[in-house]
Amino acid sequence: MNKSEIRKKILKIRRQNKPKSSKINFQLILKVLKRLEIKNKIIGGYYPYNYEIDAIEILKKFEKQNNIISLPKIKKKHQMDFKRWSTKDPLTINKYGIPEPTSKKTVYPNILLVPVVAYDKYLNRVGYGGGFYDRYIHKNKKRKKIVIIGLSYSFQKIKKVPIKKNDMKLDFIITEKKII
Repeated sequence: MNKSEIRKKILKIRRQNKPKSSKINFQLILKVLKRLEIKNKIIGGYYPYNYEIDAIEILKKFEKQNNIISLPKIKKKHQMDFKRWSTKDPLTINKYGIPEPTSKKTVYPNILLVPVVAYDKYLNRVGYGGGFYDRYIHKNKKRKKIVIIGLSYSFQKIKKVPIKKNDMKLDFIITEKKII
């Protein structure tokens, strides 16, 4: 199966399953980060869309711990930046129907929470097909170390994701059940 077929199949399953809870146990994320001993956390999240895991709840908890939080803002040519954001700040709707920050302040997360459509045990992911995260990670890993954490439901796991040379691997995948 190619990525497009995988995407279509898993999104249909996710839509049909509409999990009652779209939350990840925050303690699992803290467990991962504790091992890494990251100081001055700048967390990049995403606004949940299309039955994704709710990253906003996680960002709220990081914000309560006085960390800087941010959300992506889409730019031209399938590029994006992360803009500093607070849960009290307004959002606007982008051309994909996804809320994004109005802030002009670009930040460079050292922890990136990434939405996942499908994943495998090798930490490869299928996204929505635009390559936004792959481009962002590739460009910014040169600037600083980024810990990339995919958030997914356990039922989105597949045997093997077909990978291409521009695909960026995740460092961890956290599901509602475990850390991979």
